[in-house]
Amino acid sequence: MRGSFFFCIFAGMQNFIKSPEDLVTSREQTRAGFVGFALEKNRRSTPIIESAKSLKTLALRATTAKELLNISEIQSALLSAAGLSDKALNYFTVEDKKEAVQSLIDNFLEPAGEYFIDELVYRYLLIKGDSLGGSMRNLVGILAQQRLIRTLLSNLTVSNIDYKWCGENKKWQKRPENDFGIEERLKALSWKDRILYFNKNIPIVKNNVDICLFDTEGRVLMLGELKGGIDPAGADEHWKTGNTALDRIRESFAKEGLKIDTSFVAAAIEKKMADEIFAQLSKGTLSCAANLTVEGQLVNYCDWLLKL
Repeated sequence: MRGSFFFCIFAGMQNFIKSPEDLVTSREQTRAGFVGFALEKNRRSTPIIESAKSLKTLALRATTAKELLNISEIQSALLSAAGLSDKALNYFTVEDKKEAVQSLIDNFLEPAGEYFIDELVYRYLLIKGDSLGGSMRNLVGILAQQRLIRTLLSNLTVSNIDYKWCGENKKWQKRPENDFGIEERLKALSWKDRILYFNKNIPIVKNNVDICLFDTEGRVLMLGELKGGIDPAGADEHWKTGNTALDRIRESFAKEGLKIDTSFVAAAIEKKMADEIFAQLSKGTLSCAANLTVEGQLVNYCDWLLKL
């Protein structure tokens, strides 16, 4: 059955994946990925929509566009509608801000006549929406990491393996009785004599690596690439980028006379890249791979990690 197999090279043994097709993301999985991302985007847009509603209600106190300057509660929103991001505001003086808002009023709000409030709200939503779009591009990788973490935590629970976890505060914490939602905060995970980091700088590679497994003495055991994008159009580019990174990792360790396990996990895997991944797995160049959208593969990948 499609997607029910999983390939790993473990202790020199090749298991489960019978053909490259088992790694390919199906049309159904692609559609489900797009739907899931759209739902998350809608969920994250809720605060922006609600703030726009508040802006409109407060702005109704003004009878002309110029009177908006007298409503202290919306001055920050006026700056946003003028096209200034929070980051950009760090470089603006008080006078610069006044000039930006005045330009908004003169060039866009007053020409809208009696509909100046609607024009204000539309421009506010436009700028905030653009900012959300930028953050959503980063969210693809974050959601992929959270999915991997949640599966790994589930494997630990099922196997009755105790663990500790570390968040933004860099303090190790015991396994909670209820681990709901910790994948959104977790940056590192420790079990038995293993430590798993995400997005950690590896000095020998001179770059950040998505998935990093160490022993308790600090020796690197495995480094992996994680690609969460679901769009088939970008799949090949993700593989090229990930494969180049993995080649660099192996070469860096080889120069030090060291051998290291490497892995590749991705949501969008097309036929051509599946052939290349399968070939690397067959040769032992790549130690392990999984399709992020296939639950069985992800579970087995996490099981492989726990056994390294």
